[in-house]
Amino acid sequence: MEHTTETHADHPSIGTFLAVWLALVVLTAMLVIASQVSHDLAVAAMLTLTPLKAGLVLYYFMHLKYEGVLLKAMVFVAIATLLVFIGFLFFDIGFTW
Repeated sequence: MEHTTETHADHPSIGTFLAVWLALVVLTAMLVIASQVSHDLAVAAMLTLTPLKAGLVLYYFMHLKYEGVLLKAMVFVAIATLLVFIGFLFFDIGFTW
């Protein structure tokens, strides 16, 4: 039997993981500060910073950065579908109240 070796991209170093973790901590602190300032700012911060944090986790800690185009497309379609349904939920709540 012949074994083939696939070349995989190098995974990030510990320094990269620590930098991403530090960015997540800073973004979380920004969310906490925004929630202390005002309700409207907290909502706006959550709608902008939380997806950014999720993207960092997906890209680095779940190693999506090193996956193929097909898997990235599948994740994108799943998230886009989720966002469409969440949008429909907001419209439904907005028009029934």
